[in-house]
Amino acid sequence: MASLTTTVGGIKLNCCVYNASGPRTGSAAALKKIAESASGAVLAKSATLVKQDGNPLPRGVQEIDLGERSCPGSINSEGLPNAGIDYYLSSECVDGVAESAPGKPYLVSLSGLKLKDNLEMLSRVGSTAGVHGIELNLACPNIPGKPTMAYDFEQMESVLEEVFKQAPKGLPLGVKLAPYFDFPHFQRAAEILNKFPIAWVTCINTVGNALIVDATNEMAVIAPKGGFGGLAGGYIKWTALANVRQLRKLLKPEIDIVGVGGVASGEDAFEMILCGACAVQVGTKHWSEGPKCFDRIANELKSLMDKKGYGTIAEFQGKLKDWSKPPKALKFGAAKASTEVSGTSAKTVQMYQAIISCLLLVIAGLLQAALRAR
Repeated sequence: MASLTTTVGGIKLNCCVYNASGPRTGSAAALKKIAESASGAVLAKSATLVKQDGNPLPRGVQEIDLGERSCPGSINSEGLPNAGIDYYLSSECVDGVAESAPGKPYLVSLSGLKLKDNLEMLSRVGSTAGVHGIELNLACPNIPGKPTMAYDFEQMESVLEEVFKQAPKGLPLGVKLAPYFDFPHFQRAAEILNKFPIAWVTCINTVGNALIVDATNEMAVIAPKGGFGGLAGGYIKWTALANVRQLRKLLKPEIDIVGVGGVASGEDAFEMILCGACAVQVGTKHWSEGPKCFDRIANELKSLMDKKGYGTIAEFQGKLKDWSKPPKALKFGAAKASTEVSGTSAKTVQMYQAIISCLLLVIAGLLQAALRAR
């Protein structure tokens, strides 16, 4: 049986699949459920210095069907609802995870509204036992009046300079990025990140400022920000793969990559790792399916690795090949879905073709008989 063991920023994970910071991560009870699953780590909700209620409801839609082979899509504009950093550093959360799954890494996510808040939270994390790593969120697009820091390169560099002056010694610190689309942006982001002792980079967060319309009721599907929110799940998988691939090429090899965006199956996880990720996070599918998704995805990935003859993820990590004519063409789920929607399967088409052929033969025979009769 294949092994899913990996390391993220020097932190050992027995499974390379774990949860993204987002839905189902905001309470001690939710974190315990993740700990009891096959998830390789437990990542808490992105925390602010003090408790926040977030944006008005409804602020998210999940399980948007994108076809059989795709992760469901989702959109949200949560506005960072969370219980505050002290809660996620409390014994209820830290000890609760440790008791539910001894030895499983517990990670916290920081998303301060100001630099001062992030520095204060770093100080508090550093004085708390039982935390194995920190993920600094530079990518939230859903806070009214606040820019996405990962797109403001000058601000991102200055924030990282201050953060690493005060980061707890010996505690791995990674950053979560917004998606990039233009190659100069990939290059500039990598230049900045390579200056610092970053343990890992998580990419990507949601694609911000999308708008889904309810045509029946002639309105947006979520309430905050006039209906604008971050796209996630299957909508962003291809963008996530591109970000993982590009950043793996541009970042120092000692900076690990964690891929997130559209992972709903073992095959999705395999693709992320093939592009260069050492681990993958699951957000939208965790939201809709619950923690059992980690066991299923892990088992699917193991089965796929066994089928391909891989014993460890290191054997195929980052080894995506350039295109060449494949021996077997890939059929994407969307094409299959459109065929099913039309109500015409491949077998039905073959049957119609056979009937038409027979009719043509009969017609030809009748025409020949008519000509002979003349």
